[in-house]
Amino acid sequence: MSFNVDLNNCDREPIHIPGQIQPHGFLIAVDDEFIIRYHSENVSDFIQGLPTRLLGKHLDEVEYVLYPSEQTGYISQLITLGKNTKTFEQINPFQFEFNGRDYYLIIQPVNDLYLLEFELVTAEMSVDMQKMIGRSISEMLADKNLQNLLNNSAEQVKKVIGYDRVMIYRFAADGHGEVIAEAKNNHLEPWLGLHYPASDIPKQARELYKLNFTRLIADVNAIPSKIITLADGEPEPLDLTCSQLRAVSPIHIQYLKNMEVGSSFSISLLYKGELWGLIACHNYTPRYIDYKARESSKLIGQILSSALEFRQDEESQHLQDRLFASVDKLSKHMQRSNSIEDALSTQDVTVLDVTYAEGAVLLYENNLISFGKVPAADDLNGLINWIKTDITDTFFSTDHLSKQYPAALAFKDVASGIIVSTISKEMGEYIIWFKPEQLQHITWAGNPEKPAEVDSSGILTISPRKSFEAWSETVTARSAAWSNEEVKAVIRLKEELTYAINQKASAIRLLNEKLKQAYEELDTFSFTISHDLKNPLSVIKSYSQLLTRDSSIRPEAQRVIERIVDRTNKMNYMINEVLDYSRIGRSDINFVNVEVGPMVNEILKDLSLVYSNATIQLTIGETPDIQGDQVMISQVFANLLSNAVKYSQKSTPQVVNIEGKATDNGVLYQIKDNGLGIDIKQLPKIFELFNRTDDVKDIEGSGVGLAIVKRIVEKHRGKIWVDSEPGKGSTFFVEFSNPA
Repeated sequence: MSFNVDLNNCDREPIHIPGQIQPHGFLIAVDDEFIIRYHSENVSDFIQGLPTRLLGKHLDEVEYVLYPSEQTGYISQLITLGKNTKTFEQINPFQFEFNGRDYYLIIQPVNDLYLLEFELVTAEMSVDMQKMIGRSISEMLADKNLQNLLNNSAEQVKKVIGYDRVMIYRFAADGHGEVIAEAKNNHLEPWLGLHYPASDIPKQARELYKLNFTRLIADVNAIPSKIITLADGEPEPLDLTCSQLRAVSPIHIQYLKNMEVGSSFSISLLYKGELWGLIACHNYTPRYIDYKARESSKLIGQILSSALEFRQDEESQHLQDRLFASVDKLSKHMQRSNSIEDALSTQDVTVLDVTYAEGAVLLYENNLISFGKVPAADDLNGLINWIKTDITDTFFSTDHLSKQYPAALAFKDVASGIIVSTISKEMGEYIIWFKPEQLQHITWAGNPEKPAEVDSSGILTISPRKSFEAWSETVTARSAAWSNEEVKAVIRLKEELTYAINQKASAIRLLNEKLKQAYEELDTFSFTISHDLKNPLSVIKSYSQLLTRDSSIRPEAQRVIERIVDRTNKMNYMINEVLDYSRIGRSDINFVNVEVGPMVNEILKDLSLVYSNATIQLTIGETPDIQGDQVMISQVFANLLSNAVKYSQKSTPQVVNIEGKATDNGVLYQIKDNGLGIDIKQLPKIFELFNRTDDVKDIEGSGVGLAIVKRIVEKHRGKIWVDSEPGKGSTFFVEFSNPA
């Protein structure tokens, strides 16, 4: 298998299947019967007495040589143990001695095979390693200042592994990286503050760093050992994603040689499961670090990742609390004031305080109110017209406005970045926040554009740059990035504003007439669904069920018919969901006292039958009563609790919590889970009809449930919002107002 890396496919180079390994160890891959299916060509270089070709032989033949005086089958027993316990963490590494040399054996499952990697043990790196790591971690965490933490970490890793240069390298949102801390030998030039383009560590390499937390390249000049296979014809390459010995991309090897680096070692730094950066280590001569020393170094990376996550979360929570406090104040102002504009613009807190923007405008009921620094009138009118024409989403943000709206270059000093929150697109009502240009002077380690060379076939092929002299550029027309906390605060303000408008708008807004017309159209639509769609569906289902009883129909055709019946049931379910949605708007509410506790218990009993999960932890806190319609309130809690259980099934343990409390306005309930969570970009659309996020397409659902919940809550003069984060779960807040 060959793969030429050119300008079109550089980011797709199959680095996980290089077909060879680094030669400081050897590799064998066996199947479930312990037959050798793959091995590296250098096996006999390490283990004298083995034939150069082991393909098709039983693993016992290797063990005869390794343990001539003992019973064979020991490695096979280790594989069986790991297979039965579904983990090899307690086994790896297995240490053994052969001909006076100590080896580590590392076992990894790969598809239907087991990867056996053998490496030498080096006494030099194993001496008192645990004590050294303990001291290093203590010194790393001694300072609470983030930059000092990073500087300490670089120094301590250098002490542990003895490399010439150790850098903390942080990735930016676009994939490029910056050296933000460094420990080096005195004679070396400093690289602190240098930036490296994303192509230096392409996307597929960054993905592998999330799976393998350490990566050693022991000698850039070493000749890799090829992997041979038992397969005939066009053999399937061996997946080395989890391999310790995986060979290195020729482009990256040349890149390191151009930097005059003899050996490199990397430790991954993760933030909430994503690659935050690397501890990147360079040595200018070859240097081998054995498996246990690498695992000890990995521990430093994991502890530093935890410390970074804690401090970053602490900072994010502080920012969020500050911005949400402004949203809460604005919400109270809107509830007390007869004018939305006055509530948002004339109090001690305004819409400008919801973000760290330097300017904002509120367009509401044909009025335009400005806050702070905003574009001049003509520029602002042009921008608003562009927003009305080109921005279709209810939420939009960018830190590079002129890229999408070139006319913004004229006022980049005021508005290089904007957030747009749509109140009503039909009525041209928005809140827009502005951030000014923030000039960035970036110093690259050489020209960031990858050079290209024309090969013999005339194809432009990527070539690693040879010069790493500082190359500076100034980035213009970009603002400081909008943080997740700012985005969440804007989304929350939109929910509070929508609630306030709905409370006050019944007699004064043109929307009433549109709503009447919409309800009439919805009635017609409901009749069409119930009459013109449900009847034909029933006929299709009946005929399909009759066909399933015909024994003369081939099994393949029977499966197609069963699929038709299944899809018919699915469509009927979605039609019923839409009918439920339409009925809510026409239903009158008979307010009664609703006891939520017994209702929740019954719902959870039903859910436990549908989603049988022994690890689920259901917690019910206080459940104050609510004034409302018994059936509708039951729909709200059934839908939210069902979602909480459904979307947290993959979590271990699965945790779902519901609790309520009395507030000044009524009763506030929160339903919390530790499931998939919702991407921040999807939060503005989560309550829209037929909206389902891309990551839940394989989970049963219609995309109508949350729209029904929102409609019921608003029918009760209440409000609903959500706080969520991918991989961390979701918390839905539902506030029911006291009846007037």
